[in-house]
Formats: sequence, C-alpha cells, structure tokens
Amino acid sequence: MSETGATAATRCGFVALIGAPNVGKSTLVNALVGSKVTIVSRKVQTTRALIRGIVVENNAQIILVDTPGIFAPKRRLDRAMVSTAWSGAHDADLVCVLLDARAGVDEEADAILTKLARVAHPKFLVLNKIDLVPREKLLALTSAANKRLAFENTFMISALSGDGVHDLRRALAERVPDGPFHYPEDQMSDAPLRHLAAEITREKIYRHLHQELPYQSTVETDSWTERSDKSVRIEQTIFVERDSQRKIVLGKGGATIKAIGADSRKEIGEILGQPVHLFLFVKVRENWGDDPNRYREMGLEFPKE
Repeated sequence: MSETGATAATRCGFVALIGAPNVGKSTLVNALVGSKVTIVSRKVQTTRALIRGIVVENNAQIILVDTPGIFAPKRRLDRAMVSTAWSGAHDADLVCVLLDARAGVDEEADAILTKLARVAHPKFLVLNKIDLVPREKLLALTSAANKRLAFENTFMISALSGDGVHDLRRALAERVPDGPFHYPEDQMSDAPLRHLAAEITREKIYRHLHQELPYQSTVETDSWTERSDKSVRIEQTIFVERDSQRKIVLGKGGATIKAIGADSRKEIGEILGQPVHLFLFVKVRENWGDDPNRYREMGLEFPKE
C-alpha cells in the first residue's frame, strides 16, 4: 500500500519460451519459478504440451509458456509439438528466444529466427549456458542474433546455476502488460497435480531407458486418492505401442519399473510434501501416436496430416 492507501497497479502477461530442443527452456522455467513445474531431461523433445510456470515478481505475475523444442518434424506427434510451440509464440504477450551459447546460430536456430520474424510480439534474446563459452564468443553471438531480429533486450544466463536469471525475471516483470493477476499468488503452475505427477514418471522413464522407447510412451494418472493418514495413493499407467517395449519398461524381474517407480514416488512426495504410494502399470496401446484423444490429454492439437 502507498502512503495514500492506494494499491500498486498490477501487471500480468504470458511469456513464451521458444528455442530448439535442449537449449534449456524447461530448466529456465524451473529456475524462474523457483520450483519444479516441468520435466527436464538431456534427451530432446521432452516437453510435449504448453506447461505454464507462474512467477510473481514485485507487483507482476509472469505466466511462462514452456513450449516444445522446435525441430524438423517427422512423425504426427512431432508435427503436433512443433505446431503447439508456434501457437504459443503467437498467443503470448512477450517472446523469449533461447539460444544455446555453445551452438550459436546453428541450422535449427537459424530456422527459428527466420520464422520468428513473422511473430509481432516484443522479443527478448536469452543466451543460455554462458558458463561454457568464452566472453568473446558471447559478444559475437549477441551481435549476430541482433542483426537478424529486432530484440528489445539481450540476457546472458546459466539456467542451471541461476546466473543472470534474476535480472531476466525482473525485466520480464517490468515488460508484461498492466492488468490483474490471472492466478492466485501462491500458485506456481496451471498444470494439475495429476498431470505433473504423470510428467515426473515420464521423466524417470527417460532417465532409466536410453533407447528410442521414451518417444513412443506416455503416462496417464488413473487415480489419486487422499488417505486418512495424510498420504496419497496414486495409480498410473505407462502406455507403449508394442509388447516388446512393455518388456523393456518392466525390465528383468520387474527391476526397471521398480526403479522408475521409486524415483518418481520420491520426487512426487517432495513436491506434495506428503507420503506417496505409487503404483505403476504398463499396457500396450497400439498406435497411440495416431489417437486424437491422447493428443487432447497432452494438451496438443491433433494434426490432420
């Protein structure tokens, strides 16, 4: 409250994070929010839907749209992810373009910058992983990217260490438009807990299995029961496309599924702040990648082609 008793005007807006796979968008969302709201993996294409992290900085609420990495799509799921990413850029109030400072303006980044020229919203350039690159290279990259597009501002950060993240958060808070908050002040994501729990389990599948399998799997939370002892019982199904994949997820004597479940249960419990009893099932759902209902559940639009 000011001396006159008037409440400071609030600001609120959507900020889309755009970039190639593995540039660190999900890590940056989690760093800006200060909590895990989206899965992070060394494998590409882990983010499928527009998961929003919500940040309150001073009198501003920043709604972060963590878009799927933009790449050359091959399958129907790929096309849905890329289409979703671009719709996120066009619908936002502000766009942050993330570049991996090590890769610079490579072929993927070049294609993104070309297409972003058609996005009318204000744009920030964010160079990530700066701790891995000499300063001269950073300055040359900044100059090259700004010649390609009219960026309002450039930020050099390390999403992993947090270096430069506060400056970016403050600048986003100052730039989002005037308006009331869209979400309660203590809310960090608009992804329901059931969805976040499924995403965490999917992340553990990535971590434990290094074959092509994770891109052909999805996780759904079937039941969520709050128990009288303050714990929660969660049942989830991991869907794969072939029986051979089911055997890979289960592992010898069920060892792999047990390890995935233990890791997922621990992390879900930390986020909820209560004990979790997690039960995982693996089922074959042939050609789930061609089922429109599965896309809707993931927040993606089903591509017609």
